[in-house]
Amino acid sequence: MKRFLVVVEKADGNYSAYSPDLPGCVATGKTRDQATQRMHAAIELHLEGLREDGLAIPKPSASAEYVAVR
Repeated sequence: MKRFLVVVEKADGNYSAYSPDLPGCVATGKTRDQATQRMHAAIELHLEGLREDGLAIPKPSASAEYVAVR
């Protein structure tokens, strides 16, 4: 099992999600939860497509951290 970082951003009236390790793999939703659920499905489909095309699955390497500033 691989774990990919997913970034969820508030957009104008909805939410969008993407994974830095999977270029072109994106999802949107009316709520944060919906965008996250759709992104999970999008990642599964994206990886399935890579496998079908005989391409390597990228190794997850992105990470995130909050930085406090004044």
